[in-house]
Amino acid sequence: MSDIFISYARSTASQAHAVAEALRALGYDVWRDDELPAHRAYAEVIEERLGAAKAVVVLWSTEAVKSQWVQSEADQARAAHKLVQLTLDGAKLPMPFDRIQCADLIGWTGDVDAHDWRKVVASVGDLVTADRSPAAATAAAPRKRSICVLPFANMSGDPEQEYFSDGISEDIIIDLSKVSALSVVARNTAFGFKGKSPNVKELAHELGVSHVLEGSVRKAGNRVRITAQLIDGAAGDHIWAERYDRDLIDIFALQDEISQAIVGALKLKLLPREKRAIERRGTDSVEAYDLYLMARSYALTGNDGDPRQHEAIERLCRRAAEIDPGYAQAWALIASAQYTLHRSHGRAGDGEAALDRALALNPDLAEARALKARMLAIAGRRRRRRPRSPSPCASIRSPTR
Repeated sequence: MSDIFISYARSTASQAHAVAEALRALGYDVWRDDELPAHRAYAEVIEERLGAAKAVVVLWSTEAVKSQWVQSEADQARAAHKLVQLTLDGAKLPMPFDRIQCADLIGWTGDVDAHDWRKVVASVGDLVTADRSPAAATAAAPRKRSICVLPFANMSGDPEQEYFSDGISEDIIIDLSKVSALSVVARNTAFGFKGKSPNVKELAHELGVSHVLEGSVRKAGNRVRITAQLIDGAAGDHIWAERYDRDLIDIFALQDEISQAIVGALKLKLLPREKRAIERRGTDSVEAYDLYLMARSYALTGNDGDPRQHEAIERLCRRAAEIDPGYAQAWALIASAQYTLHRSHGRAGDGEAALDRALALNPDLAEARALKARMLAIAGRRRRRRPRSPSPCASIRSPTR
């Protein structure tokens, strides 16, 4: 029987094929439902293969979230403790899967060195324990350190400052995700605990992480105080804690200091390129950064139905870009807002010019590359030829998933 079962929605068959082939290249035996025998009942084969697999890789997408087949397969895998999940388009995951680590493969083009692809390979390697080829055995390397960064509490006494404490938390998540030796829980999963006081040991066990970071932010005038505590998920003990009182103008250096202190406390070593990536902030202007954090807080609410939200994002980021024309993140968020206004609300201008500006400033900017991939994917679907006539064998095809 196969090492790995691939679960996916029909619209993402090409991505499922790419994932399967990349895993086969590591020596794994992979099965997905394009290999269904014509003479056997669909549900019977699925049940058999799903039960025998040592790892179940679920490819979440907008269609997969709505699919009873995919949700059922994911739920069985979760119950059997052999679920590995990844997202192809950032669709909101159904409960309880939104509480489990999910690798971000939005716009993935098969790069085996991509950070989140390595997370998938590491998780699969941990689960597959049968005889493997040397290549696959290499994939099952010792488990990496892993961390969940809980949303830092806003201690400013002003609810309007919530965007700032959230922004600091999000940037720490982004910084730590650049460390190849560390697995970081996705932002959406971590922020599911916002406003709660979870038992850290139970949370670490639920998410399968070795460490949890929690803290608080107090912003008053031109001063900022940040406290942070790194907790061992198994023992529940603090292994590092610090309080920082700084001028707001020092916020970028402070973020670098916190991220590197966490890496040091975890006894990890930053590669030179990782250190440079963490220190690359996009802007030296605190004012532009503050405007960007406000805009990003609107963007992360996910309310595409309200054009005023995206108009506010565009307005705030344009002000940030006026202060610092070289702020790639601001240009990328302008492009995202314009694209949503164009696609969902019929406004002229699809954000392509702003996106090109962002990529010219920083070709490696993840959010800009993801938006570019989305634009190209949608444009490709529009150009796709009409489907051919049904095959004479259509009667033995598997049901729509």
